[in-house]
Formats: sequence, C-alpha cells, structure tokens
Amino acid sequence: MPEQEQKRENRPPREGGGGSGEGGRGPDRGGRGPDRGDRRDDRRGDRYGDRGRPEGPPEIELEKLMADSLYLDNQAHGIVSRMRDMDSGTKSQLRRLYSAVRRAVRAPDSERQHEFVMLRARLAYTIARHGLRSLDQLEKLLLQVTRKNDMRGYERFRDLFEAIVAYNE
Repeated sequence: MPEQEQKRENRPPREGGGGSGEGGRGPDRGGRGPDRGDRRDDRRGDRYGDRGRPEGPPEIELEKLMADSLYLDNQAHGIVSRMRDMDSGTKSQLRRLYSAVRRAVRAPDSERQHEFVMLRARLAYTIARHGLRSLDQLEKLLLQVTRKNDMRGYERFRDLFEAIVAYNE
C-alpha cells in the first residue's frame, strides 16, 4: 500500500481538475471517478461539452438566407429531413405557425417587430409542448430576424417557413 500512495504522489496533477480532493476527485472514493458536481448533465444538451463535437445542426445564417435562394432551399430541406427523423405529427402545428408568420409580416411597420417577438414565444411554446427539437434552428433564426428588424429579413423568414411547410407535405 505505501508504494501505491508514493506512486500516486509522484504523478503530476490532472489538468482541468477542480472540485474536492486530489485532481477533482472525491476523497472518499479512492480516486475512482469524477465528483457528481463535475459530471455533465445530458438532459440539458451538454452531452458533448468541450470536446468539439457539434451538439446539433449548424445555425442558419441570416445574411446568407437573405442573399441566396438556394441556401434557403437547402436549409428548408435540411429542417424537413430532421423533422421526419425526430418528430411526428407536425403538419398542423407547422401550418398554424406559418399562418402566424404571414400575419406578422403583414402587420404595420410599427407593430411588426412586436408581432415577431410574440411569434418567437409561440414557436418556443410549440417546440416545447410537442417536442419539436428539429425546429430549434428556426427559433434561433427568428431571434436574429427580430433583432435586425428589417423587412427583407422578415420576408425571407416567411419564405423559409413556406418552403418547410411545402416540403413537409
């Protein structure tokens, strides 16, 4: 036993250590694994953490969406294919949301940004209520569009949503 303790003491400390005990390990566990506080919570989406692997599809870039119709079409196809893989029963929810997008685009200039803010809340609720994780990208894009507050961005978001509804039929 004393030899093992001596070997352990001669080792350099682990990088990224923290928490309690030696190198971020609990003192009462004999150095056999991380503290519970250091463990990643898979339910929050931190599954891959800092290891460089993507957590999901890349974000939709608003500037590219506004400039390139083929980019818009590719993004719509990608979202629909993820919907088919991940979600079910989304056609009626999508049509309902698309109607809300169209109403928001037609709103007077003074009310348009507010309509899109409320639309984002409605989209977030629908995603959470029905488990539509494939639409997370749209929620992020909607935030970008709302912050930019540009009519062309609103119209392109509507066009993207229209393409998604069409490809999902």
